[in-house]
Amino acid sequence: MADWKNFDKLEAFGKLKAVKPVKLQEVMSGESGAKRVKTYSVPMAAGLNYNYAAKAVDEETIDALKALAEEAQLTDKFEELYNGAVINTGEKRMVLHHLTRGQLGNAVNADGGDKREFYIGEQKKIADFANKVHNGEIVNAAGEKFTTVVQIGIGGSDLGPRAMYLALENWAKKNDCFKMEAKFISNVDPDDAAAVLASVDVAHSIFILVSKSGTTLETLTNESFVKDALKKAGLDPSKHMIAVTSETSPLAKSADYLQAFFMDDYIGGRFSSTSGVGGAILSLAFGPEIFARFLEGAAAEDKLAANRDLLKNPAMLDALIGVYERNVLGYPSTAVLPYSQALSRFPAHLQQLDMESNGKSVNRFGEPVDYVTGPVIFGEPGTNGQHSFYQLLHQGTNIIPLQFIGFKDSQIGTDVEIQGSTSQKKLCANVAAQIVAFACGKKDENSNKNFEGGRPSSIIIGDSLTPEALGALLSHFENKVMFQGFVWNINSFDQEGVQLGKVLAKKVLAHETEGALKEYSDLFEI
Repeated sequence: MADWKNFDKLEAFGKLKAVKPVKLQEVMSGESGAKRVKTYSVPMAAGLNYNYAAKAVDEETIDALKALAEEAQLTDKFEELYNGAVINTGEKRMVLHHLTRGQLGNAVNADGGDKREFYIGEQKKIADFANKVHNGEIVNAAGEKFTTVVQIGIGGSDLGPRAMYLALENWAKKNDCFKMEAKFISNVDPDDAAAVLASVDVAHSIFILVSKSGTTLETLTNESFVKDALKKAGLDPSKHMIAVTSETSPLAKSADYLQAFFMDDYIGGRFSSTSGVGGAILSLAFGPEIFARFLEGAAAEDKLAANRDLLKNPAMLDALIGVYERNVLGYPSTAVLPYSQALSRFPAHLQQLDMESNGKSVNRFGEPVDYVTGPVIFGEPGTNGQHSFYQLLHQGTNIIPLQFIGFKDSQIGTDVEIQGSTSQKKLCANVAAQIVAFACGKKDENSNKNFEGGRPSSIIIGDSLTPEALGALLSHFENKVMFQGFVWNINSFDQEGVQLGKVLAKKVLAHETEGALKEYSDLFEI
């Protein structure tokens, strides 16, 4: 059994604080920098590589991080997790999202059966349903094929699946496996649902209601909005809707849906893109074969995360460098900067994944911690971000670590040459230039034009964004968040912080308010 200790009780933490700081401007200049770029790199799955040359670390730092990984028993804790230990102490649950894409360890039995077989069974049910929709066995009331799929969900039921869909949309069109357009309704703001419904032909649309509990207020409200629109169009909502929920929810056996697909309490919403939450919409949009390739990429990256050798475990290395930056160097934020328009919503997904998981101030036993935990995550695709917030990143008073993601080739494979280079080459040139500019800076007698440098970054780089590469990316960041939670001795798998607002909102709607809550309610005339 792994020993769970607070971070500041580990001897390795003290040793890490004693490491001599690396001057990034020096080590990234000249031949030293060239050597680092070639050697400070760890292979990932699906042809990706994690390059950390522009991080403020050296061999001494890495040795200290290796000692931390060993003393914190990170690999042992991961083994306990995927073998079915109750890692989610807040809700007294196992954590099994890895099982949706592969069997890393022993069989995990719960709820009367093998959980891996349960997840495979649901994937097969989804695949069968998607194939019947695509080949015209499941059609609308007029006997016509469905052309659009709309997901109704919020939080992890929206952010992850939406990011994954957008990441593969153009790839699928280029590779002749685009089956159905996908849309998403998440915000309880009626303008969201109204805008989506106005953009689709509801008679040829199939809607996926995603709610594990079957009681999520925003999702059920939006479901009613959609059902009303279907009825007004003279359509039977039950012939246009499916559900992704738990077997114990009120949606599970309802006649209001064509079919229900099941998930369970062992998969948190922000970790659910490889479950039926992402599986239904991605299989309908691109076909079950593409979703299977996405799972293969995630499974291959999960295997790397189980490696005890830190320099062969990119997720653990990324996590520990992040801990060093957060707890020793004192950096409060991290910017995620994908130089790929397909990953336009990936930073938003990682924002939830990281901040909802590790935004905690008590340890996994409910005791306050005396050190900082999860950073603020934000981001935007390059090169758009360069013309937005990079000013602060380059010359602001805070140093913000940067996580770049880039690909040698575009997804569409077509390009034009302008002023001696293609658009893709210009994109790649920009990310290469930014890494060096952030690290090395530029001295200028004009202080307004002086760049201090010393701004650390890493880059995940690959040939192109394929389903396998996307799965590997997703797994990398899920496991990075997990390892950081282990180091900080917090529970990364519950989210009590989202509950209080929900409780108070219900009081407002029930007119059970007083004090400031009543006054704010009155401002909106609720």
